[in-house]
Amino acid sequence: MAAAKKQAKSNTSKEDLLAYYREMLLIRRFEEKAGQLYGMGLIGGFCHLYIGQEAVVVGLEAAAEEGDKRITSYRDHGHMLASGMDPKGVMAELTGREGGYSKGKGGSMHMFSTEKHFYGGHGIVGAQVPIGAGLAFSDKYRENDRVTFTYFGDGAANQGQVYETFNMAALWKLPMVFVIENNQYAMGTSSKRSTSTPDLYTRGEAFGIPGEAVDGMDVQAVKAAGEKAVAHCRDGKGPYILEMKTYRYRGHSMSDPAKYRTREEVQKVRDTRDPIENVRELLLQGKHASEDELKEIDKEIKGVVNAAADFARESPEPSLDELWTDIYA
Repeated sequence: MAAAKKQAKSNTSKEDLLAYYREMLLIRRFEEKAGQLYGMGLIGGFCHLYIGQEAVVVGLEAAAEEGDKRITSYRDHGHMLASGMDPKGVMAELTGREGGYSKGKGGSMHMFSTEKHFYGGHGIVGAQVPIGAGLAFSDKYRENDRVTFTYFGDGAANQGQVYETFNMAALWKLPMVFVIENNQYAMGTSSKRSTSTPDLYTRGEAFGIPGEAVDGMDVQAVKAAGEKAVAHCRDGKGPYILEMKTYRYRGHSMSDPAKYRTREEVQKVRDTRDPIENVRELLLQGKHASEDELKEIDKEIKGVVNAAADFARESPEPSLDELWTDIYA
């Protein structure tokens, strides 16, 4: 991990670094366990893991305030955990159990928490972006100084509805941060092969929306950029675009063998840019924690995740009469 050590610089407090480490490690261990449960047949359908991208959502949550909203795509488990949703409820929903956030009826892509202001993962590429504008419009209407974080990927950045939303958000000066989680491969096609403009943050220029690229593997850089974007929104200046340059270690979903890139490429990112390892080095070099203390944190996190998996296994499947609840007509 020599490269990670070389990059290790911090102006962040010990308490904040430890909090980021715990939160990112919780997401990583949770997703690893979800992958195991999927392999055992306990999670059905699609399962999109967030492994590698943890710094994006943890850094932005550190820049958010109580009452701010977030909405994202189907790669959403990390966002749920970072917003404070209970790992037990999230895992139970993934396994289709009654104890889940949507009573086991929604799964990964249809899980919400109004208490934590998390308005879902959405399965249709880019469909959450205009919904995010609706959330931001409600806050502007109420004049409550809240901001909406609207996450989407580099593949969704080519969707027409994204640009319709840019236009509305700029026209109405909506308090929303467009977060492009650019993991470079969309579903499986390199952005170099699919995107004419390599700098996705410039896509808002035609609408007068400012933006910037951010190292999405560095939680400190993400938080700093998030604070700048949020201040812009709260000042009534309208939307802001953050392009997070990040990387996912697993395939697009659990069914994706990811043959469109080499193992060596993935390993190089793990060895030199891993977001959790970066913070681990900061904690060790700053003498904020010892190797043994970090091992203890990992053990504690694994206990939380194992408890969530046990809860999911023990929770019953929803009863048949649940088919008739929570429907519009």
